[in-house]
Amino acid sequence: MRNTIYYIKNYIYLLLPKLFFYINYKRLKSFEKSQNQCEIKKRLDYYFKLETSFEITNTIPSIKEFRKTKGSGYYFDLKEFFYYFKPNTKFSYHFGDETHVNTYPTLFKARPINGDNDNSILFKLNKSRHFTWAKDTYRFEEKKSLLVWRGGAYRSKRRKFITQYWDHAICDVGQTNSPPEDYPWQKKKLSIKEQLAYKYILSLEGNDVATNLKWILSSNSLCIMPEPEFETWFMEGKLVAGIHYVKLDKNYSNLEDQIQYYDKNPEKAKRIIEQANKFALQFQNKDLEDLLCLKVLERYCILSGQNNALKF
Repeated sequence: MRNTIYYIKNYIYLLLPKLFFYINYKRLKSFEKSQNQCEIKKRLDYYFKLETSFEITNTIPSIKEFRKTKGSGYYFDLKEFFYYFKPNTKFSYHFGDETHVNTYPTLFKARPINGDNDNSILFKLNKSRHFTWAKDTYRFEEKKSLLVWRGGAYRSKRRKFITQYWDHAICDVGQTNSPPEDYPWQKKKLSIKEQLAYKYILSLEGNDVATNLKWILSSNSLCIMPEPEFETWFMEGKLVAGIHYVKLDKNYSNLEDQIQYYDKNPEKAKRIIEQANKFALQFQNKDLEDLLCLKVLERYCILSGQNNALKF
């Protein structure tokens, strides 16, 4: 249902007159004045690290040449903000789960946390899939004292974990690969609601970031994961072990010790959950999220010398 509404909204956008976007642009700019300017700048600087000007090459497409390449979600999430710019304005963008860094400034969904990643400008892409929040009706103490995980195990990080722990007494974990594979750790899917019945939820990166991380951090369950290697609009690089999540060793050898510790210290678990919820909350104000998306594109235009790119 959520995805249906998302696509209906975006197809309606294709039919709306310029006046609608003019009014919304003015509304967002008015909203900006009521916000903490330092916090807006911090987030904008995080997504867009570059401070120096750069040139737009002839190979970069203009908005009037914008076409869907990988997935409607990527296309609509960027097009939603292209309506505010003139047709000849150019942006370099890359759709998909790839995390390479281009030699020129490019809009990406994800980038590596470490290393020289300045040319990867984070944009809120594929948000219908990634930005899902938990509606958790369970208190921490009411949940099962087990670790839960379901997902596609196509990459080594997930394969390694599943083969180690699929039948462990403290875990209810399994892959949901499609087509199903003939392994004992191939299990039936569990909905988010079903997973929220567990005290501990595993988050493991796949192609890039873990899709489930956002809703885990907005729930009353404790997130357990290795230190992340990739980041998106959710600013995974700002998450701190012991504050927002419980850190797993790279070889997962401390899993049992961590769960036993937080079983014995539920108040400490709840303090981490409280900070995780606070972190996730900053991404749940739609007006602020839209404003920041717009400001990322505005900065791109300024630094690339595309003056007067806005329609309004």
